Amino acid sequence: MPENENTPTQIINAPLDEYLTICISFLNEIGIKTKFEKPDEPCFLPGLSIRNGTIIIDREALIYPGDILHEAGHIAIVPAAERAALTASAIEKREQREAEEMMAIAWSYAACVHLGLDPYVVFHDEGYQGGGGYIADNFNNKSYFGLPMLQWKGMAVKEKNARALSTAPYPHMIKWMMD
Repeated sequence: MPENENTPTQIINAPLDEYLTICISFLNEIGIKTKFEKPDEPCFLPGLSIRNGTIIIDREALIYPGDILHEAGHIAIVPAAERAALTASAIEKREQREAEEMMAIAWSYAACVHLGLDPYVVFHDEGYQGGGGYIADNFNNKSYFGLPMLQWKGMAVKEKNARALSTAPYPHMIKWMMD
């Protein structure tokens, strides 16, 4: 391979520190904790887990830094009183897990827009059972599934309701964390 070409692994890992810095700084600002260590349970997403409301990051195993924002979405949309007990395995058992998954997806898209990140960083082709690009395309075309639940929880509003509430419409978030 010529010297100036990158291998796929180098391309994937090239912006890792930059994305980590951007994402973790934002998460710290809104009150989501992160910790660098090896998870003590199997990870659904490579190199990431949630333990007691904290995102656990295994830098050696992390492949897609945008996945951090998706995991943060799961934490952000859970009521504050339940957050400290949240784990990766508990998310799978939550009564409203499907609705919460859609909310976490919508939340993470809004986070990308807020941070100026390309949504394909979170919605990559290896995620969402190969449908990450499809999700990003839909959100980029203002087909925002998950938004009705964010609106119901008072975290964001649809465009048609924004003016009446004197706020910007989604993907702007009224609040990043559920009360």
